Amino acid sequence: MLEIQQDKKTKVAVICPWLKNGQNVAFAGDEKMRESEAEGLVLAMGQEVVLLQTVKLAQIVPKSFFGKGTLERLKNECLEHEAELLVVDMPISAVQQRNLEKILNLKVIDRTAVILEIFGQRAHTKEGKLQVELAHLTYQRGRLVRSWTHLERQRGGGGFLGGPGETQIELDRRHLDDRIVKIKRELEKVRQTRAIQRSARVKVPYPVAALVGYTNAGKSTLFNLITHAQVFAQDMLFATLDPTMRKIKLDKNLDIILSDTVGFISNLPHELVMAFRATLEEVLEADVIVHVIDVSNPDYKEQRDDVLNVLHELGLTKIEFEGRYVEVLNKIDLLSESEKKHLQSKIGTRTAAVSALSGEGINDFLQLLKTKFSPKTEIKTVSLPIDDGKKLAEIYRSAQVIDRRDDGERIFLRIKSPS
Repeated sequence: MLEIQQDKKTKVAVICPWLKNGQNVAFAGDEKMRESEAEGLVLAMGQEVVLLQTVKLAQIVPKSFFGKGTLERLKNECLEHEAELLVVDMPISAVQQRNLEKILNLKVIDRTAVILEIFGQRAHTKEGKLQVELAHLTYQRGRLVRSWTHLERQRGGGGFLGGPGETQIELDRRHLDDRIVKIKRELEKVRQTRAIQRSARVKVPYPVAALVGYTNAGKSTLFNLITHAQVFAQDMLFATLDPTMRKIKLDKNLDIILSDTVGFISNLPHELVMAFRATLEEVLEADVIVHVIDVSNPDYKEQRDDVLNVLHELGLTKIEFEGRYVEVLNKIDLLSESEKKHLQSKIGTRTAAVSALSGEGINDFLQLLKTKFSPKTEIKTVSLPIDDGKKLAEIYRSAQVIDRRDDGERIFLRIKSPS
């Protein structure tokens, strides 16, 4: 993890490379969205942004990422703004990072490192910490290079192959590999525990609704409003990392479990997608997937597509969406009246427009959940001996009793039950 002082904010220069050939590492949205998200990441890391700009590149320079002219300009601007850290909002190689630090004379990190740092700050449960460490080690392993200063003290083999430091690199790599294997084993135990918990919930049975969405879409605020929980919710990226679950009552005979999960983000580092598989499996196993969308964000359509793409990559087929997918258009309190009217005209049978902050539209959302979870029912009449208390209790537990009468020997019930 980064060595950042928690009692003092680091001054950060944020550079968003924009490749003129359009290969912007699968990033959705325009330049403004790119800058806004990059700035949000640094703010979520708890640091101060003193310089934010998009740098257009014809191509990436293998050794230093940026060309000489751009580097000279960046060096002067970083000095002018007294920047202590440069964040490049794209993945950069270890060689590029090292050369940039030498040329600019300040610490340089990439987008992946920033997200890893945020996740490291947010993780509180044992599982969350394991996932962060796995992602961090995977990232670190790919950055082992032979030019580290401390490696010059040792030579590999007889010194004929590989050059100085080869032995130390192999030792470092072996140490990382051993730790990665150990963490993966522990996470596998977590997955097994989750599977047992899910099977237990099926037996209860409590169906599950999982909140998903772009980071900072308002999932935790919505979760807190509905469940009356006190989940950490702030206007920042990745406010939630560890999954939280609560039981709520949708109707007299309908209890469900609501799950709040980590937020998605465009161009999520591969290491994190794999490391957080255990957390995201909660989404895949959910009976209903609730996609929370910040409709006040001008780029919400691109963010929506980002989330759907990640879900599909994790194995959720488009066919499965038809039966267990709903959308919550959140933050309508930030829209104008004309924007609200336009939005309402687009509301479909699996969509609800809400404000998790004010509570507007929440009843519509809860009704939408009911329609997804409530099975098709039929009304029928059953009779049983008046002394069959066990059967009577089972009927009351599994069905809704509309009417009841008895003639002294038998009980007659009109019930509403699954067809």
